[in-house]
Amino acid sequence: MADGAGKRPAQSGRDADDPGDRLLDSAMGKNGWKPLGTDVAGSTAGWRLDSRPLGSREIELGFSGSWRLSEDLPSPGSIAGELPGGTARIRLSTLALDHWDSALPAFAGGLIRLGAERGIEVDASGLPQEVQRLLAMALAVPEQKGTGRGGSGGGLFERTGTATLALLRDMPAMLQFLGEITLAVGRLLSGRAHFRRSDVWLEIEAAGPKALPIVSVISFLVGVILAYLGADQLRLVGAQIFIADLVAIGMVREIGALMTGIIVAGRTGAAFAARLGTMQVNEEIDAFHTLGVSPIDFLVLPRLLALTLMVPLLTLYAGFVGMLAGMFVALLVFDIGVFEYYTETLRALEAKHFLVGLSKGAAYGALIMKIGNGAWYRTSWWMPPGATFLARSNMASEPANFLP
Repeated sequence: MADGAGKRPAQSGRDADDPGDRLLDSAMGKNGWKPLGTDVAGSTAGWRLDSRPLGSREIELGFSGSWRLSEDLPSPGSIAGELPGGTARIRLSTLALDHWDSALPAFAGGLIRLGAERGIEVDASGLPQEVQRLLAMALAVPEQKGTGRGGSGGGLFERTGTATLALLRDMPAMLQFLGEITLAVGRLLSGRAHFRRSDVWLEIEAAGPKALPIVSVISFLVGVILAYLGADQLRLVGAQIFIADLVAIGMVREIGALMTGIIVAGRTGAAFAARLGTMQVNEEIDAFHTLGVSPIDFLVLPRLLALTLMVPLLTLYAGFVGMLAGMFVALLVFDIGVFEYYTETLRALEAKHFLVGLSKGAAYGALIMKIGNGAWYRTSWWMPPGATFLARSNMASEPANFLP
């Protein structure tokens, strides 16, 4: 939209010694025009804004030159600050406007909104017809609160209150979902649950084997970091051999389950929320109710079984990868033999460490399933299906998945 009426050449790179420019400036000065925004405009500015008084409380602003987004244009607030006090009416007009794009209606719209806040009438009838049409469309609907940048801000107490109200709003749905899961598990144990066995294997493949690459990378890096940081301190007392104890117990008992839970929460939990949210938007969940099939049995139960089985196994795998990474650090950096590291690892590990790690993995898997699958359930209580519902259910599953 680079159009506009022009009576003077572009102001970009104006020569101070150009006779035409000196004559134009002299003529504008005789007509009472004074430049505005001189502290913003440089010597090569392509735009110009002048003002002149039309009455005791009325000001006319004249646009000249090039008003484009590529120019370093002033803000409406800075120009309003240069106007004389007591101004009640501003008239916008063009003097020698060469080129303009969306920057000109944006600047004029900002002046109009600023004038409305300060009780100043702004008349834009002197601008080009195209600019007036754009301003009419832009100002026809007022700006909605909370749609701009920083619209979701607020003080600490406001955010705390909002979060508390959201928790109270979601609490009934969370409790009902937990109750339906409990009933579904009861039907599974009694052989009355209705779901396809093939779905369980598909979910096991998605949550288990396909997650091995990312689990391997993260666990190996965590094992390297844990071994190096621990060995750096153990070396001070000549106890580098205990690197094996530190890495083995830490990875098997605590860190393996924790890192696996975080990875599965961000990968599988969010995928569950997005998939079920899409089904809710497409009214597929309602179709299950119409056919008399429980969506909890058919959709949630296979995912519950898959995560409950796979997360403990991924936890065990992460522990072994972390121990392997610790062995590489001990071998390459601290000159500890492979047999010595292996023997010390066997001596340090006990069955209780494996049981603690596996139990944590199973608990994390169940919690991830509950949160990831429950996001769409509790969101559907108070939000109609749509794109916003899908985004909200996906986002709701992300932060809560990391609570374990």
